Amino acid sequence: MSVDAVVFDLDGVIVQSEEIWDEVREGYVRSRGGRYDAEAQPAMMGMSSTEWSRFIHDELGVSASPAEINAGVVELMEARYRVRLPLIEGAREAVERMAAVVPLGLASSSNRPLIDVVLELADLSELFRATVSSEEVARGKPAPDVYLEAARRLGVEATSCVAVEDSHSGIRSAKAAGMRAVAIPNPRYPPDAAALAEADVVLASVADLTPAAVR
Repeated sequence: MSVDAVVFDLDGVIVQSEEIWDEVREGYVRSRGGRYDAEAQPAMMGMSSTEWSRFIHDELGVSASPAEINAGVVELMEARYRVRLPLIEGAREAVERMAAVVPLGLASSSNRPLIDVVLELADLSELFRATVSSEEVARGKPAPDVYLEAARRLGVEATSCVAVEDSHSGIRSAKAAGMRAVAIPNPRYPPDAAALAEADVVLASVADLTPAAVR
């Protein structure tokens, strides 16, 4: 089967950001009198901004509105990125390798402003023909919406795309969209065994991502 496009996840594939999300959300929640425990970050992985801001309000006890929570956390995340972008070793080269042979998309749970600032700071914006934030679709991962929208914007069938993912929700999202999935397990928040078994290829790191691997 031919590959008409490769669609990257952002967090955990291009930037090592899950730890930063965890720190920023925890600091935000605690500073506003909310509750935060070890289950909070895994619960929010893959959620759209609408979903996690509602989760922080409803489940973690922050009284601010979900819209205010969303804006506050995104502002803190962008500030952290502008101090130091946590680009994963080998990610830039992997994106460049793939862009040389196939159109690229990006399907991320990050907010649109964070997608744009990461690609700007990493000097990767021009290599992606389409980028989608889950805040731009009805449902976040593991629902297929963000990957289906990426394929639509690329002008290709989802079934002819390969997704590059690191998490259980991301792998399930890509597979639900009908894409083949290359899994690069997040070392701190690895996908569960059942999700990993759904991946078509498992790589040790993004540095191992090559055109041959996605075929």
